[in-house]
Amino acid sequence: MSEHTQEQAGDGRRVVVVGAGMAGVQTAVALREQGFTGPVTLIGAEPHQPYDRPPLSKAILLGTAEGSAFDIDFDALGVDLRLGCEVTGVRPGAHEVDTAAGPVPYDVLVLATGAEPVALPGTAGVPGVHLLRTLDDAARLRPVLARQHDIVVVGAGWIGAEFATAAREAGCAVTVVEAADRPLAGSLPAEVAAPMARWYAEAGAELLTGEQVAAVEPGTVVLAGSGRRIAAGAVVVGIGARPATAALAGSGIELGPDGAIVADRHLRTSAPDVYAVGDCASYPSGRYGTRLLVHHWDNALQGPRTVAAGILGAAPVYDPVPYFWSEQFGRFVQYAGHHPAGDTLLWRGAPAVDAQWSVLWLREGVLVALLAVDRPRDLAQGRRLVASGARLDPALAADPSVPLKAATA
Repeated sequence: MSEHTQEQAGDGRRVVVVGAGMAGVQTAVALREQGFTGPVTLIGAEPHQPYDRPPLSKAILLGTAEGSAFDIDFDALGVDLRLGCEVTGVRPGAHEVDTAAGPVPYDVLVLATGAEPVALPGTAGVPGVHLLRTLDDAARLRPVLARQHDIVVVGAGWIGAEFATAAREAGCAVTVVEAADRPLAGSLPAEVAAPMARWYAEAGAELLTGEQVAAVEPGTVVLAGSGRRIAAGAVVVGIGARPATAALAGSGIELGPDGAIVADRHLRTSAPDVYAVGDCASYPSGRYGTRLLVHHWDNALQGPRTVAAGILGAAPVYDPVPYFWSEQFGRFVQYAGHHPAGDTLLWRGAPAVDAQWSVLWLREGVLVALLAVDRPRDLAQGRRLVASGARLDPALAADPSVPLKAATA
């Protein structure tokens, strides 16, 4: 605990949380759940009531859900919610956050600014080009799907696949353009991504790999390699996200080469009394021996508990087993762990013949990660085995009829 915080050790300390997404909201909730009684201010750049993002890529787009606002009474929690308030800077020396409405003083600051989508170069201001990150983005795309436009999706990552799924369900013609040689190239090795590439054609979507977009013209996408022109009533860009940390320029708070706030194992930043949590922050994983930047919902849910405990004087170490899920083309895909740490890949089931299958990554026999396609029991058991550092018998683990928990060596 810093000298400044020790001086403010009572519950009169003012905690300011910047970012009203999952990580920011859960930080405010965790502070109250863990007994913090001082003032808490939650600042959000968007004007909407804080909301959950996963439904944006399907339920809200398709009109099967009207909204995804968190069911939280901020007044009852005693949280001062300031919406539509852009944070323009942070001055740790003065313990102040700068906003368009003026400076906001803090004793403890939590940065939960999330991530922002990467735009396709050359498309700024081009009509019909969309990103999908916010409620307003989804609202703009919903009528596009309802009118069943021809849609080009740029990027075959997780968001691209989920949006393509929703667009096909809405009856749109969908072409997905991916610069790499396979979908999910940034996430999975070629042999694991290969069977997933077939899902696009099965769903009636065209997947073009090894192709880059040369230009987006009104109603048309022009490809660089082939020169092909694809009709596009709308273009949806899903080529990645980066930490939303531009407002920290000049603050002295350390950022990594990926633009993420460099947090320590307690989620503290390089500045006194400043924490960082969620998509905007990387943290050192003792489990995997590397620094992780995790852009997934579960990280934004779990990290705030560590931050709240730290503010209240404890010093828990944040090192969870990373976890995420994706619903695409009628399949439920789940992942736990960090597979670059693995040296052995094992299949449970054969994608060519089995609708449900899993992939395991082992390091010297220890399970470090797994991907499960419509095998939730594998995921649930495997996640616990990763957390415990369990060693598996490879022959048993490769048999899909053997429960993973029974395959320990």
